[in-house]
Amino acid sequence: MFNCTLCYLENDREEYLMLHRVKKKNDINHDKWIGVGGKFEPGESPEECLLREVREETGLTLTDYRFRGIITFVAEGCETEYIYLYTAGGWTGEMIECDEGDLEWVRKDRVPDLPIWEGDRIFFRLMEDPARPFFSLKMEYRGDRMVRAALDGKELPL
Repeated sequence: MFNCTLCYLENDREEYLMLHRVKKKNDINHDKWIGVGGKFEPGESPEECLLREVREETGLTLTDYRFRGIITFVAEGCETEYIYLYTAGGWTGEMIECDEGDLEWVRKDRVPDLPIWEGDRIFFRLMEDPARPFFSLKMEYRGDRMVRAALDGKELPL
C-alpha cells in the first residue's frame, strides 16, 4: 500500500493538462492518459508531494489548487494505492518535457475518447459536478477491466 497524488491542471480554455504515459518500462499506466503526480516521499504531506511532483513532471509551480477527493485504486497483482486527487487553476513557470510521457492540453470534452482507466470517467464527472466538492471513490480492477466501484462507501453500478 502506498500514497500518491494526482493532479489535473485546468486552463481557461476548458482543457486539462494530460500526461500520455509512453516513456517508462513496466508501467501500469503505459499508453494511458492521466494527470501528473506520484508517490509520497518519506515525511511528505499530500500538498508537499503534490507541489514537488507537479514541479518535477511539468516544470510548473502551483499557486492555486484544490483537494478534490481520495481514490482507492485496487488492481490485481499490484499494491493498493491511495490517491489524493487535486485540480489546479493557477501556476507559474514554463512547461518542461516530462521523462514519464508526453504532456498535452486536452479539451475536457475529448478526455473520455482517450485511452484512460475506466474508473477515471467516474471521477472526471465528479470533478465537474458542483454538488460534489469532495468525494471518496474506490475502484477495483482485473487487468484493465473495472470489476467494482464504490462512491462514498456506496456501490456503483458498472
